[in-house]
Amino acid sequence: MRIAIFGAGAIGGMLGVKLAAAGADVTFIARGPHLAAMQANGVTMISGEERLTVHPRCVADAAEAGLQDYVIVTLKAHSLPGAAPAIASMMGPNTALVTGINGVPYWYFYGLDGPFRDRRVENVDPGGKLWDLLPPSQAIGCVVYPAAEVTAPGIITHSYGDRFSLGEPDGSRSERVEALSKALIAAGLKAPVRPKIRDEIWVKLWGNLCFNPVSALTGATLATITGRPDLRALCRAMMTEAQLVAEALGVRFAVSLEKRIEGAAEVGEHKTSMLQDLERGRPMEIDALLGAVVELGGMTGHAMPNCEAVLALVRERGRQAGCYGG
Repeated sequence: MRIAIFGAGAIGGMLGVKLAAAGADVTFIARGPHLAAMQANGVTMISGEERLTVHPRCVADAAEAGLQDYVIVTLKAHSLPGAAPAIASMMGPNTALVTGINGVPYWYFYGLDGPFRDRRVENVDPGGKLWDLLPPSQAIGCVVYPAAEVTAPGIITHSYGDRFSLGEPDGSRSERVEALSKALIAAGLKAPVRPKIRDEIWVKLWGNLCFNPVSALTGATLATITGRPDLRALCRAMMTEAQLVAEALGVRFAVSLEKRIEGAAEVGEHKTSMLQDLERGRPMEIDALLGAVVELGGMTGHAMPNCEAVLALVRERGRQAGCYGG
């Protein structure tokens, strides 16, 4: 089983280290000092008291990696259009593309029963170019739960979590998704195969669509956002709007809205990824986490006044910081 990790940063690095340690044929595609360190010294993952170093193949040019059985993409959504040609260079007709990316995936409507079947989502796939270059028939959904960080070039520090939920867009238990699940489990990770991967995508997105932009606008941690009645009420209103849209598309939430908020509260004094990106001057995941949700609201005819207002504000905040190009 040949597996490429494209965007071998924190989460991709964690995955690659675990898979390589379990004997999988893993190639990392990365860049800059992180790539140079991995090529020279291997890749090290620190998790609590555990320190694990592996020496997989590490390259800058995806074409050099050759055709793969699986390409696992752990980029942020806004980076995918620019990376798509390189990713495509590793894909043959039987290659599976595993999208471990937050937000609404570009393949969301692929094969989905209903009036929006095979619709492109403009906020994550402008002009439908991803759909054409990375065939959604080859995609496997992946919901990422661990938290990790590149703490130094070649060094991945894992904070918590070990679950990567997988699912075919059509809900089948295909040979390819079963094989990937077994490989991840053999590597010491949890990798359940979900018959309705979109449901699980929405449970994570449900929190991200409100907590991330609100944190970027206020500078507040999850503890503050969930602890202050006014901010909590705003998030609840945004989540309520999003729930109506998701349910109109056939999604069923396995947890209640309040339980989802409490889950975020339990994380405590944590800065969301969007706030971290803003503070570090990096591009913000606005469109995949909230812009696409508002777009789906327009498709389904649901008003989203709170989501639309927060979207307008966070986009402008990002523009002023040079972290959002639209």
